[in-house]
Amino acid sequence: MTLFDAFRFDGKRVLVVGGATGMGAAAAELAQAAGAEVIVADYAEVTLPGAKAIHVNLADAASIDTAVEQLGGPVHALLSAAGVADGTPGIERINFIGHRYLIDRLLAGGLLPRGSAIGFISSAAGLGWEANLPLLKEYLAITDFDAATKWAVEHGKADYMWSKQAVCAYVATQAMPLLKQGIRINAICPGPTDTPLAQTNKETWLGFGADYRAELGIEAATPLEQAYPLLFLVSDAASAINGITIVTDSGYFSAGLTEVFPTATPIVRFLSGR
Repeated sequence: MTLFDAFRFDGKRVLVVGGATGMGAAAAELAQAAGAEVIVADYAEVTLPGAKAIHVNLADAASIDTAVEQLGGPVHALLSAAGVADGTPGIERINFIGHRYLIDRLLAGGLLPRGSAIGFISSAAGLGWEANLPLLKEYLAITDFDAATKWAVEHGKADYMWSKQAVCAYVATQAMPLLKQGIRINAICPGPTDTPLAQTNKETWLGFGADYRAELGIEAATPLEQAYPLLFLVSDAASAINGITIVTDSGYFSAGLTEVFPTATPIVRFLSGR
């Protein structure tokens, strides 16, 4: 045994929700390389050799119930990686409500033991959550699957930005209650990342911050580059980290906020609600 073992997942079961493609798939492969038994739950076909595949539709509570019943054991690390873009029916459920419902089911079934951890993928679109905290807290207080869906639709919040702000606010508000049960929760907030989802929204998603990356001589992040910090957050090596969202955007947000890269300042202020 070495000090570096805290970064590994030997003897642990890692559930990756949304692990068939993109950042989730990279995280699933990385977890497997780090010694984990990997379970991938997704609506799409799972192709990772050696991983247990479970079909799930996060827009359907019954489908989530069925998926949880198929786990067959505890989950030591949960990676909530599934997400869809604006225009997708049920986006409010797929990007947040379904993830939260699954977590609630795992907790109720005793499937998240003490020492386990949850890692979400949020987005740069979620960075302004603090400015909307009162309304977000109203939303988060609605824990029923259908009632939360109804609220989002009726309040015009069934969209990508709100769902990602909800993820960030959920992580922050649940950090203390979950840690009382020995469970940590954190998230990453990726900048532009070259995933299949980003490619279908290439002009908007991968065009964002292109001038910043051009000046630095770098490309948009790869899924694996986002998987590294995500998996770290649910490792024992991150045991002191809880309730935060790490911005993984190669410094774009910081450069805009501090006016080091003035071109980014207006959009960063808008996204952060400042």
